[in-house]
Amino acid sequence: MAHTGTTLVTGAAGQVGSVGRQLVALLRQQAMPVRALVRKEDQRSAHLAEMGAEIVVADLTRPDQVYAAMKGCTQAFFATSIGPSFLECALATTAAARECGLEMLVNLSQMTTSQMRIDAMTDSPQQRQGWLTENAMNWSGVRVVHVRATIFMQAFFLRWAAMSISRDDTLRFPFGDGKTSPIASQDVAQAIFEILDSDPLPAGTIFELTGPQSIDMSDMALEYGAALNRPIAYVDIPHDQWVASFVDPLPISPHLKEHLIAMAHLHKANRYDRFTNDFEQLTGRKPQRIRDFVRENAAAFARKPTVHSGRA
Repeated sequence: MAHTGTTLVTGAAGQVGSVGRQLVALLRQQAMPVRALVRKEDQRSAHLAEMGAEIVVADLTRPDQVYAAMKGCTQAFFATSIGPSFLECALATTAAARECGLEMLVNLSQMTTSQMRIDAMTDSPQQRQGWLTENAMNWSGVRVVHVRATIFMQAFFLRWAAMSISRDDTLRFPFGDGKTSPIASQDVAQAIFEILDSDPLPAGTIFELTGPQSIDMSDMALEYGAALNRPIAYVDIPHDQWVASFVDPLPISPHLKEHLIAMAHLHKANRYDRFTNDFEQLTGRKPQRIRDFVRENAAAFARKPTVHSGRA
């Protein structure tokens, strides 16, 4: 039975491909009332409004503004950008959810949290904040459901993979023999939609989402090759070289840089070798395969023409 109350979606105006944006679209396709929380009104929020979402502008670090945005809603989805204020945003949302008496709060978390304890953290400041967020939400008394997703295809396996594949048909990461099971962001959004469209689940329920298989980078290169119809080779490059070539040039915060570097180390340590059936149990279908994701985004991996110097 479809949920009839209003759902607050934070992070709704994220970049194209973000979970929040896709979740709003799924909810509105079923004519479910949606209130989209955005930082500012712009073209992205206008697109959400065109879908039929109610737009509310709020600062997620301000509990008063989050509370005002949440009043009248019956459930909410929490996600926000990776950054040093993530925990503050999460706590503000949780406090507002408690004050509003939400039926359910769905928290987009990371699967690495399942491997963390008070005496066993990672070097990622984002993952540490994610672990604290889950615990604080559980302590709050709010009926919270945690969706722990593994690494998204859109990050490492689209943007960075395309940089080297389009240049010389190589997949360059410092992951060694480590395995991974990336999931597409649209699949994460679909799983969260199914949760929000159901009766409220018990507090502390956890779903862990992965792709359909866990494979090493050599097999990952074969997936790219099958999708692109040309040979792709995996090159296990030194970690420092990867950081200098792929991470340092990005205009990102030190917080995000530390997080990405930590993720690379964890991949090499085989900490991303994960597989669950939770997505299929929620949706009734299997998650998207790497080769199908690559095929959908084939233009990003097209070979770039070689630039010659013109010298004899």
